[in-house]
Amino acid sequence: MGELPLDINIQEPRWDQSTFLGRARHFFTVTDPRNLLLSGAQLEASRNIVQNYRAGVVTPGLTEDQLWRAKYVYDSAFHPDTGEKVVLIGRMSAQVPMNMTITGCMLTFYRKTPTVVFWQWVNQSFNAVVNYSNRSGDAPITVGQLGTAYVSATTGAVATALGLKSLTKHLPPLVGRFVPFAAVAAANCINIPLMRQRELQVGIPVTDEEGQRLGHSVAAAKQGIFQVVISRICMAIPAMAIPPVIMDTLEKKDFLKVGHTHLSHPGRGDGWEQK
Repeated sequence: MGELPLDINIQEPRWDQSTFLGRARHFFTVTDPRNLLLSGAQLEASRNIVQNYRAGVVTPGLTEDQLWRAKYVYDSAFHPDTGEKVVLIGRMSAQVPMNMTITGCMLTFYRKTPTVVFWQWVNQSFNAVVNYSNRSGDAPITVGQLGTAYVSATTGAVATALGLKSLTKHLPPLVGRFVPFAAVAAANCINIPLMRQRELQVGIPVTDEEGQRLGHSVAAAKQGIFQVVISRICMAIPAMAIPPVIMDTLEKKDFLKVGHTHLSHPGRGDGWEQK
């Protein structure tokens, strides 16, 4: 085999993003949780391969599949603009395990006020780490903006959760199960615009078909942020709106009901319960 050519465009995703299958393969690769298990040496090796290739130097014996693997490993751990290594839980590869854990806890511990407050705080803290770790190089987030967004989103989520929790005390249990979803939706409506307020002020870059920048657009920023808010809320529906319906149905079935058998000891007045 000859040396790998230098005309492979690793600046763009490997698969055609104009098709659903291409986008799915790209994002499944980006969010692959197995990348969290890679050592620091493996991450550095992938970074060297990518940076050398971009500089016109091909690692001896490198194949195209290995190049693309290195590219996605590099993208999973290093910020695309600053080049710094992203904290573990802020990486895209941590999204699935972290969100599954936090969402599961919010849906499970929604009855008591302390656990509601704690898990809403954990969720918004995680969101703040992710937002900071994946901040834009064109519109960087300042510490003040990050703090304002974090405090506002956490306050909004907790207030929404506790307010709805108090309103649903006398309603069917199913309604109470939707409180975490409503709190997350409210937090997204607060958090995302605050985190990207600079884009609302100065706009986002607008490019032509060749990628040449034409200027900045505030209108495009508003449209993009609105779409992000809606998509974040819709993304939470499968994990936070569907399971409550399923669990409410299952809990009404006999095999999930807890049986209580009261047994009395012969010749004694006291008894004990078997659960």
